[in-house]
Amino acid sequence: MDSNKVVENIYLLVIVTLVSVLQNVFFAQKVERECKNQNTRTSAFERVSCANRNCMDAYPTFLAVMWCAGLCLSQAPAAFAGIIYLVVRQKYFVGYLGQTSQSTPGYLFGKRVITFLSLMCVVGIANYLLVRFYGSDYKEYVETITQAATALLLIP
Repeated sequence: MDSNKVVENIYLLVIVTLVSVLQNVFFAQKVERECKNQNTRTSAFERVSCANRNCMDAYPTFLAVMWCAGLCLSQAPAAFAGIIYLVVRQKYFVGYLGQTSQSTPGYLFGKRVITFLSLMCVVGIANYLLVRFYGSDYKEYVETITQAATALLLIP
């Protein structure tokens, strides 16, 4: 397989992954800055540290389902959902720095995006199995539905 063809099939996922790495660097710098500016026993440091830990706990799951959805079904909706997730994660992080109740909408919306990506994975794998064992390929139909459903992620 030509390497250009491989890159063509994953470049959006790669871009979202790199943006997520930059976001993690931003979060780590916030924790480091708060650690240097304040005593590590302050509530501000605790909030920043906790928000960073919570974001890092969900990060492997996000990457796994985004890549699985992009490879098994369609990269454009998976990458779009990934960008939405990163925006929501930023909202969660900033909300957590204020009052923890401000982070709840970001957390719930993030769960919705992860669920959507997980469903994309399941549908993509199911379609692969249908092709493999029954010769029925519904990928075009499913991709159309997925692209339309991705827009629904924008509804609060």
